[in-house]
Order: sequence, then structure tokens, then C-alpha cells
Amino acid sequence: MSFNKILVIQTAFIGDAILATALLEQLHKAYPNTKLYFLVRKGNETLFVNHPFLTEILVWDKQKNKIKNLFKLLLNIRKHKFDIVINCHRFASSGVLAGFSKSKHIAGFKENPFSFLFNYTQKHNVTEGKHEIERNASLINDFCNEPIKNPALYPSQNDYNTVKLYNTENYYCIAPSSVWFTKQVPVNKWVELINKLESNSTVYLLGAPNDFNLCETIKSNTKHISITNLAGKLTLLQSTALMQNAKMNYVNDSAPLHLCSAINANVTAFFLSTSPLFGFTPLSKNSKVIEVKNLNCKPCGLHGFKACPQQHFKCGNELNMDSVS
Repeated sequence: MSFNKILVIQTAFIGDAILATALLEQLHKAYPNTKLYFLVRKGNETLFVNHPFLTEILVWDKQKNKIKNLFKLLLNIRKHKFDIVINCHRFASSGVLAGFSKSKHIAGFKENPFSFLFNYTQKHNVTEGKHEIERNASLINDFCNEPIKNPALYPSQNDYNTVKLYNTENYYCIAPSSVWFTKQVPVNKWVELINKLESNSTVYLLGAPNDFNLCETIKSNTKHISITNLAGKLTLLQSTALMQNAKMNYVNDSAPLHLCSAINANVTAFFLSTSPLFGFTPLSKNSKVIEVKNLNCKPCGLHGFKACPQQHFKCGNELNMDSVS
């Protein structure tokens, strides 16, 4: 069996797109001569510019002229005449792109409103204990027997060169921010953690430009003598390159967790309002999950909230930093 072109679609957030790269690894191993294409939302494409298996990255701009861009993209997809389209996204927009792609074979999750147009569907169940990469891999079970692979990112040599000056003998990376309040470790807990780290270690605070003030607040409240705020100063791939050799990376249940999985970096992930059972846990060989257990209100949702629905935020405020090694 051979194919000319395969398209993988994941137009959700950064972490979802990173996890979908596991499919690229699996497909390339099974079909090394097949051209692989990846469709992501605008802003995520920079993560995959160095990907050695990708022929092309297709981009959907959701921020400006969303519907117009959607149909322009659909026309582009049809021109490519893909043999297979694999849709990892469960929402209507991607269902339109996959369902009307005119591909010979279309796979996706049953929860997609346009799944009736797909040739092959699987259930996306976050309560059965499977990891997201396993759920995605189920979409190619009918034609690919290659074992499931971990996600992978490929920072360039320039990315590694950029962060080389930060590569001290003993350093930690902390990505303290999250889009959702209830997924983000409280400032005082981050400060408590940093104060427990070796005095001769270096701590790097990572994040986007709009995370700079949060990182400054954390930095100004710690006793640690060597802490640097790099929020907004590194690209995602540069941050990934720096995290790769950290003694430990401390992250929320958010995109930096999956950056670590994609390079097998040491990682400790904090799960607050969400649950590891949803299937988004770290995949690195040296990984640890920290959470407050036995809370009747946890998990309170698949994603996060802007505020604690119970107004006590015990899943964050009761984190035991003494259990973090």
C-alpha cells in the first residue's frame, strides 16, 4: 500500500498541535516516501518550520476574515488532491475542510458535526484513560500498523545557538502562566517552589510577552539569587531548545508541558482544575504529575476557567510544594 499525499489537520491550540505531531512521526515511519502536510491555526506554524517530514504547512487565519479564509483554504486543499485527510479537530470548521476536501479517504472523530462526511470515524472519549496521542492514532488504525510514536519538535541549530549562553551547569525552567486561571499555579506557590531550589542553581522564567509582568512578580518575591525573566524574549522553539537540557522544567497543564514531551525533557506538571485522566499528561521518560487529590469539585471541566467555580481554588492553593523534588 502506498500514498502520494496525506494531510493532518489540527487547528486547535498549541498543545493540541504538538500532540498531533505524533501522527506525523507514525505516518513517516510507515510510509517514508509519502508527502506529509500539516494544517494548523495561524500563529502555531512557527513551531513546525524545521520539521524534517513535512512537505508543506497549511495555515488557517482565524482572527481576520475567518470564514473567507476558511473557504480559500478549502479550495487550496482540493487542489492538492490528498489521498488521505486525517482530522484531529472535533469542531465544525475543520469538519468542513475535511468533509469537502474531495479526498479519497477522510478520517476524524465522531463528535465532529460533519463526521457523516468521513469514511472512517472513532470516538473521542476523555474518560477512558487513553492519552490524546492514542486517540489520534486510532484515526489511522485502518491503514497503518506502525506502533504509536511520541510527538516531536525540531529546534534549529540557530535556536540552540540562541539559548547557548543560558545553558549553565545547573538550571531550571519554569513556565508559570496559563490562558486559564484555574490551570495556573498561584504566584505564592511558584515562589515557594523556587525558594526550595539549590542556591547555586539558575532559574529561567519562560512565557509569552504578555507573561512578562507575571514573571516579574514571581521574580521580585523570591529569595533566589540567580533568576532571569525570559518571557517574551525567546520564540517557542528557542524555549523548547532551552528546556531540553534543564535539570527540571516546572509547568502547568498547558502548552509548555507538551513542548517537554516533544523533546523528552525532564518535566514536573501541575494539574489543578483538570485531571491527568483526561489524557494530556507528559510523555517524557523523566516526568512527574503533581495535584491536590480527593477534592469533590475536581476536575471541574475539561479545560480551565477564568475563576474557580467554587470560589476557593483549593486545587491551586493547597498544592504541597514539599512533594516536589
